[in-house]
Amino acid sequence: MQSQDVASQDVAQPHTAASAGAPGPAVDVEQAEAALVEHYPRLVRLAYLVLPPGPGRGRRVLTAHALVQRALPRGRTQAPAVPAQSAGRDTDPGYALVRLEVVRTALEAGRPLRLTAWPRRAQLPPLFPQVWGLRLFPRSGGADELALDQRLATLSGPARAAYALRGLERLPDGEVRRILRTAGVDQPEAALAEANGVPAEYPLLDSPEFDPCSLHARPTDLRRRRQHTRAALAAAAALAVCGALVALPGGGWGADGAAAPVYARNPAAQAALDPARLTKVPATAWKTAARTDFSVWPARGALTGDTALLRRALAVWARPGPTVRVSATPGTPTGGPSGPPQLLYAGIVDSARVAVFYDGLRIARYAEPKDGTAGAALDFARVDGATGTEASALVLGRADGNVRYLTAPWVTGAAERDLMKPAAPATDVGLTDGVTGPLASAALRQGACTSWEVLQLTDAQGVRLSTDLGELVPAHLTAGQPGRAGEVDGAAALRDWAPFACSLAAERSAGVRSVNAWAFAAQPLPEAGGTGSWVCTRAETWRGDGTVSLAQFRTPGSRYGAVAAKGADVTACGPRDPQVLAGVLWKSGGGQWYLLAAGGRDTTSVRATGGVTASAPGALLAAKARQGAQASLKGTLAGGREIGGLR
Repeated sequence: MQSQDVASQDVAQPHTAASAGAPGPAVDVEQAEAALVEHYPRLVRLAYLVLPPGPGRGRRVLTAHALVQRALPRGRTQAPAVPAQSAGRDTDPGYALVRLEVVRTALEAGRPLRLTAWPRRAQLPPLFPQVWGLRLFPRSGGADELALDQRLATLSGPARAAYALRGLERLPDGEVRRILRTAGVDQPEAALAEANGVPAEYPLLDSPEFDPCSLHARPTDLRRRRQHTRAALAAAAALAVCGALVALPGGGWGADGAAAPVYARNPAAQAALDPARLTKVPATAWKTAARTDFSVWPARGALTGDTALLRRALAVWARPGPTVRVSATPGTPTGGPSGPPQLLYAGIVDSARVAVFYDGLRIARYAEPKDGTAGAALDFARVDGATGTEASALVLGRADGNVRYLTAPWVTGAAERDLMKPAAPATDVGLTDGVTGPLASAALRQGACTSWEVLQLTDAQGVRLSTDLGELVPAHLTAGQPGRAGEVDGAAALRDWAPFACSLAAERSAGVRSVNAWAFAAQPLPEAGGTGSWVCTRAETWRGDGTVSLAQFRTPGSRYGAVAAKGADVTACGPRDPQVLAGVLWKSGGGQWYLLAAGGRDTTSVRATGGVTASAPGALLAAKARQGAQASLKGTLAGGREIGGLR
């Protein structure tokens, strides 16, 4: 069992720089290497921020690692003076020297090649590291990180370096100016002035969006790679045949030999890229259809007739270029469509042109800026078997911490509800051609969790709740005993969810299909401490595996529940096995620690062994314990079957 502690967090504050200008002490290779190894993630992040965005995120990641790995001096070198910085780098001339080299080479890498001069090493593609068959790119951040990355992309290299040194290294302008001048920047004052044009959102620089050491891996274009492999094999075979013909007497095989063409076009693949062959469902087809899923959604949006946009979207889907940001929920293939997909939407969403398609298995969303195609994004979500509520909404776009949805044609109303305020009414957000107004996205919010906004949809069957977890398809929220769970549309279900809403943040970007909350026990606390509540929340995924069950406990008067036990890829607390047993260490008002354990109403006895030895009839157990005690739980069900504690 685990007791829960709350630790305070120290927030690092910027320091003032030491006087710059005088050279620092001499640094040998060993000292520089020690600094590089110790601060490698920060140096790679700095190089990634300074490098130009043009070659794409994958090339940018590898170049950043290569520049840092080449930053060691060849011998003893005079280091620049070191300003005071955050802990761990104070007065370290080795770090100052390596950082200066990283900034200098990153700036060189961003300069264009010239015919009149030999290219510098930093301007050439890195020999190492190299990754074959995979595209590596940092994890996608939220709307704020994306907006900052786009703003930084408009700056010059020196201005990006100035912004990164200010925000990431927390250096004053005088020290930034000195480092830029030492790195070869002719006008550091102009770089600082240009950097002033980007808002000082420095905490965002520490986000996963700009972390080249925490990466997603995706395959390269598999079909194109296969074609290149076949072409190479065909070329090798042709060379071998030519060599054999030269060695044969006479004229070889003569003019009657047959050969198949090297390249052959696949008609189905070509049809999938033709905007004229897209499936467009009539607006009223859903009213007479036998099912309610994405296949009966009509094509909506002001740009459904924009052939150029649809052709670009389909072409990027089939073969995304190196600058395209591709993301997919876990377990979702990212290959091109096997035939003409169905068009669900094409239109303007905030500051982007967006096209959304459905191919029977996946939702594919293509987005590009309104003023060009640079910075295009392609997102995939698996939706096989989605019906009803699970096929009632899709994310069209995110901006400024808000999210807009495209809703199913049978949806008659959309509202925003704070899941942590069960008594508060929902706020209508309006629907325009199936598109909602902007809703706050709790999944993308940074900092403490004080509210959790969800999407409330109304149709002929009633009210349903879904929540954004950072993916294309929102997760459906339910409440009740597994196997008999219902919609979160009543006061009791809303009260069950309220203390545990913030736990949804743990399921962000995990391909979650639905999350159910089940209040499986209420436990009187020792020493007249009131009544604690036990709730099991279970997240089901689209791919079937990766399910997560959380047993959470809340004491009277607490706003939040505490996670007492967690089980991954287990059947407990799910439709296949609607049973759960969990425990937690609790401290009474008098200072005594207790082991509290609870099971569902089918539990006839509970016993604890290990650090605490106790047993009790029924579904509840309360026994005195020591702080930090570890115990194993066993429960017996009405039919005689034993279950273990959730873990």
